[in-house]
Amino acid sequence: MDPTSCFFPQNLIASVKTPLFLLNAAYDAWQLQASLAPPSADPHGSWHDCKLNHAHCSASQIQYLQDFRNQMLNAIKSFSMSKKNGLFINSCFAHCQSERQDTWFADDSPLIQNKGIAQSVGDWYFDRVRANAVDCPYPCDSTCHNLVFMK
Repeated sequence: MDPTSCFFPQNLIASVKTPLFLLNAAYDAWQLQASLAPPSADPHGSWHDCKLNHAHCSASQIQYLQDFRNQMLNAIKSFSMSKKNGLFINSCFAHCQSERQDTWFADDSPLIQNKGIAQSVGDWYFDRVRANAVDCPYPCDSTCHNLVFMK
């Protein structure tokens, strides 16, 4: 393998032996803007409105995002089988859900199976129960705090 490929999570994760908790939005708003559809890859701006607000994505754009989500889930399949690891992957259009109270541990924080991020992390950290939460595909999750950007 090309040595630079070792830094990509899908190639690195199998080598991590330390227990690890993955917290990720299946539709990372920053990733969509910066790497999946940056202006350099979208010279005609067909992704512009979708990147600012997922409600403006076409059916084919949503399908592209669903395929990207599925690739991520396939890449972490063996990781998620390990009882030492935990994960919380929701179907939100978000980024950095652990730094803000409204997504981490508020009354209206995003949920998967009626459990929020902080509780899932706590369950994993304190070995209370297995924390292996993966949300259904968009648009099923009504608890999301989806990021919407201005034009």
